[in-house]
This record gives sequence, structure tokens and C-alpha cells, in this order.
Amino acid sequence: MNIAHQIALWADKLRDVSAMGLLFAQDPYDRERYQQTQTISLEMFALATDTPLDELEPLRATVLARPTPTTCVDAAVIDENGRLLLVQRADNGCWVLPGGISEVGESPAEGCVREVLEGTGVSCEPVELVGIFDSRYHGLAGPYHVYQMLFLCRPLSIPTKAASHAQEVLAMGWFTAAELPENLDPNHMTRIRESFRVWQGGPIPFFDKENRQA
Repeated sequence: MNIAHQIALWADKLRDVSAMGLLFAQDPYDRERYQQTQTISLEMFALATDTPLDELEPLRATVLARPTPTTCVDAAVIDENGRLLLVQRADNGCWVLPGGISEVGESPAEGCVREVLEGTGVSCEPVELVGIFDSRYHGLAGPYHVYQMLFLCRPLSIPTKAASHAQEVLAMGWFTAAELPENLDPNHMTRIRESFRVWQGGPIPFFDKENRQA
């Protein structure tokens, strides 16, 4: 782990402490200290990601206020011909599985369906859990701890209109395991491999069995 990732991990632990403290603390002095801890966490995130502090300030009311790791949902949409749906991100040009952050009030499977529809216009049905992936072990996608829940899905439709979040996607395509695009995000390789394993009938969902940083 490089120093930036280590600082981000420490900052995320401080974020969790401050979020839990602000959730339960009643004493005004305690709340002030937890708010100060939250500010230190934000400053460490800025240092770890080389991002101006004012650009991260909006995270204070969202990500920093979360007392638990953030939950994201990804979809491995594979058609009857064994082709996997991938999208090319507009921000970095890499090909990835469609997905995003879960929303309050929806199940992980519902969030998976929503993310695919918003990003690609494809309707899909989750049929099996591929696995739960810890961002610390599969590429730190951001300055905070994420659990990626990946579902194997089958497509139900071909999109007939532009997706609602199409501005986030440069392109989309269907790829077999042997013909994946060159500019594939390396952090998605394990998830893609596990997706094809489950699609081919492999048992037992994937999960990280131990703390690899120990």
C-alpha cells in the first residue's frame, strides 16, 4: 500500500469515528470535538488525493456523515451468447462494469437494476450474487472505504432511447471473456473473472476472507 492510500485509510477511520460520534453524542463539547475530527479527516482526504479542500467540502454532509463503509452495486449483465455488458467511463476512458452507489430505501438488487438502466438504458434482472468485494483489496476507487456488491444479471431489453445518465458514459458494448477491450480498468478484472465463473455455474459467491494488510 502506498502512502496516499494509507493516509486515505486513516482518514476514513477518523471519518467513521466522527460520524458515529455525531450520530450519538448529546454533549455540545463532545459534538464540537467530533466536528473537529471530521475536519481533520477531510483535510487528510485532500492530502491523500491531491484535491483542493474546498472541492471536498460537499462530502462533509454526505460521505463523511456515513458511520459505515459506503455500499456500491455493480452488474455483470451477460446475454445468452456469453457476452458481458461494459461501459466506457467519460471521466477516464476506461471500460468498467456498470454500477454505482446504493440509495437509501432500495435493496442492493434494486439498486443494481437502477444503475444499469440509468447508465446504459438496458433493463436487466439480477439472478445471482457474484460476490462482495472490499475496495481496499481490489483497487482503492476513492478516498473512502467501499463494499462492492456484484450481481449476475440477464438482459431483458435492448435500449430504445438514451439513458438518463448517458453523459457519464462514452460508449457501451458487449464482450466475450476472450475479447475484452484493451482499456479495461484493472480494478474490475477480478470482478469480471468471478462474473464469468458464476455464469458458467461456479458455486459460492466471492468474498474477501482475511485482512490482507495484516
